[in-house]
Amino acid sequence: MPKDMLTPADEQQIIAAIQEAETNTSGEIRVHIESACEMDVLDRATEIFAQLNMHQTRLRNGVLFYLALDDHQFAVIGDAGINAIVPGNFWEDITAAATLHFKQQKYAEGLAAGIRMAGEQLKTHFPYNAHGDINELSDDISFGD
Repeated sequence: MPKDMLTPADEQQIIAAIQEAETNTSGEIRVHIESACEMDVLDRATEIFAQLNMHQTRLRNGVLFYLALDDHQFAVIGDAGINAIVPGNFWEDITAAATLHFKQQKYAEGLAAGIRMAGEQLKTHFPYNAHGDINELSDDISFGD
């Protein structure tokens, strides 16, 4: 069970990174962790994105961090509003930064680093709006099998 692979402190580190990133942006960040990915990792991340209703944010600015621990699969995907504006290497740079930590089995650190990077970019393109910006998606980590 993936939830058992993270300590409560790991979970808190990831959630804190999400909350920190979201204080500067109207973008919405979610993390989904499961054991296995039995298809193309981007296809699976896209499925989870839809299951979590991440495409329903007002500005279409959701970002999903997907990690299959046992299969060592990782993907970061964003909604249409983000993909239309961020630089071409945006997702690859975040993936590379997170993967450096994953190789040392520091999953929480890798996710937190990637989330902070995404938050910095989102802040530029989707700044936080103190008048009417609401947290549209849960900051909690979702877990699969």
